[in-house]
Amino acid sequence: MSGKRIQPDGAELRITQIRSVVGQKQNMRNTLRSLGLKRPGNVVVRKADGVTAGMVNTVAHLVKVEEAK
Repeated sequence: MSGKRIQPDGAELRITQIRSVVGQKQNMRNTLRSLGLKRPGNVVVRKADGVTAGMVNTVAHLVKVEEAK
């Protein structure tokens, strides 16, 4: 995926948490939990709809996003 901004295009996204939520604001913690991520190293696959794209863009500095194969 190019850049940090994810567009809602319906593609399957593989979202990996790469940083901890320690020291982050509560809304960042809640967003990661809503995505289904609990700790660094966890991976989820979600469809790139508008809601998921917004959540990923909110916590872009804590996650790595790849297109699922």
